[in-house]
Amino acid sequence: MSGVSNIAVKTIQGEDKQLGEYAGKVLLIVNVASYCGYTPQYDGLEKLSQKYKDRGLRVLGFPCNDYGAQEPGSGAEIMEFCTNRYGVSFDLFEKVQAKGPQQHPLYAVLSNAVEPAGDVTWNFEKFLVNKQGEVIARFKSSVKPDAPELVSAIERELEQ
Repeated sequence: MSGVSNIAVKTIQGEDKQLGEYAGKVLLIVNVASYCGYTPQYDGLEKLSQKYKDRGLRVLGFPCNDYGAQEPGSGAEIMEFCTNRYGVSFDLFEKVQAKGPQQHPLYAVLSNAVEPAGDVTWNFEKFLVNKQGEVIARFKSSVKPDAPELVSAIERELEQ
């Protein structure tokens, strides 16, 4: 299993953060975009965050403009959109590239950690990370945040 704990990221406010700071939490890492057919999933991701936050789930949103240029905005614009349109309170990070020559180290690990290995194919692909920082599951963009297979995987990890 590949781990994410030693990966450095920047919050959407530009602050440095190590994903290891989330040790002991279950993470749902999602590449997000403001102008995608899947954008309404922000609502479901926020509901997941609210429902399971006290049990140790953290939803982490990584804006990405790799797919259809559907996240063109600045960090401030993205934050405003997410907060005003969807009431997002989960952690958002600086825009990253999920594929290609400038692929962020996080996505280099995520995209090869579990089957099906390979590049993220679209916005709102989801990766589940256990409390030890290991990537344990991958869900396609079409899997909604309230999908039984995703919710049961989250609940299973929270009980570990």
